[in-house]
Amino acid sequence: MADLKKKDGILTYAYLLLYIALSSGQIFFNKWVLSSKEINFPYPLGLTLLHMIFSSVVCFVLTKILKVMKVEEGMTPDIYATSVVPIGAMFAMTLWLGNTAYLYISVAFAQMLKAIMPVAVFVLGVAAGLEVMSCRMLLIMSVISFGVLVASYGEININWIGVVYQMGGVVGEALRLIFMEIFVKRKGLKLNPISVMYYVSPFSALCLFLPWIFLEKSKMDDHGPWNFPPVLLILNCLCTFALNLSVFLVITHTSALTIRVAGVVKDWVVVLLSAILFADTKLTIINLCGYGIAIAGVAAYNNFKLKKEASGDTSNASEQGESSQRQQSQLLPTR
Repeated sequence: MADLKKKDGILTYAYLLLYIALSSGQIFFNKWVLSSKEINFPYPLGLTLLHMIFSSVVCFVLTKILKVMKVEEGMTPDIYATSVVPIGAMFAMTLWLGNTAYLYISVAFAQMLKAIMPVAVFVLGVAAGLEVMSCRMLLIMSVISFGVLVASYGEININWIGVVYQMGGVVGEALRLIFMEIFVKRKGLKLNPISVMYYVSPFSALCLFLPWIFLEKSKMDDHGPWNFPPVLLILNCLCTFALNLSVFLVITHTSALTIRVAGVVKDWVVVLLSAILFADTKLTIINLCGYGIAIAGVAAYNNFKLKKEASGDTSNASEQGESSQRQQSQLLPTR
């Protein structure tokens, strides 16, 4: 029994390390592909569209042809139109704007700006009637916002176009999480991450295809023949899908607290390693202090939400599934 628990513990840590490595690695890979100094594929719309098409095809092959994974049943046209469509649109918006930001700002600074996410989610949640304003939450939101402002003040090479793109991605992700919350509470359909990607990826691809036609296709045509390195682009898409699979493994083998701690560790790994890997990243003491303050606020927010969910689980068994679904939706990669 002791050996079995030890083996399960080792396996859990292995899944967490895999998630942290793939999540941070995918961010670096995207920056490397998009950077004009590296691969020179400065088409974030095109890259994100490739990710969604690849994800759609692989999900279909795995679930419908090879049948090695199962798609949760219960999806109806009404649920698809009222839930999957807005979630897919916001997911596409998040990935598009977030990847575009890498053309203008460093990976580390983009990660610091992402720390404002709980504030956006909470404000939109209050507006949607999903959250309740309290003095404690107002204090936590103030700490996070102050930390992000300090980190921004300490940024040496700030580019406001990149900041706007990144904040737009944050708003898109916050809206996606709000729609996921409504999806779980009002529709009652609970999906694992593979099922979510199976349903969401095709519509996200459609949402990305239309602006790609008008904004990037002509630029890619002007570049000459589409002779971008196919092996690297396919490998990039494979890494994206592997990240989605690692999310599924982490969710099924860990607790919500462990997942949130892993997310914070991943954020710091990205910030610190990017300073080594990319020449456009220059960290300052003010940067790091501000980010540390913001992460402390994020940790307080996570702790508050976990306690709230735990109290809900003890009082209502049905909320346990909702809590699990929210946990899954928050882990879906946004790069």
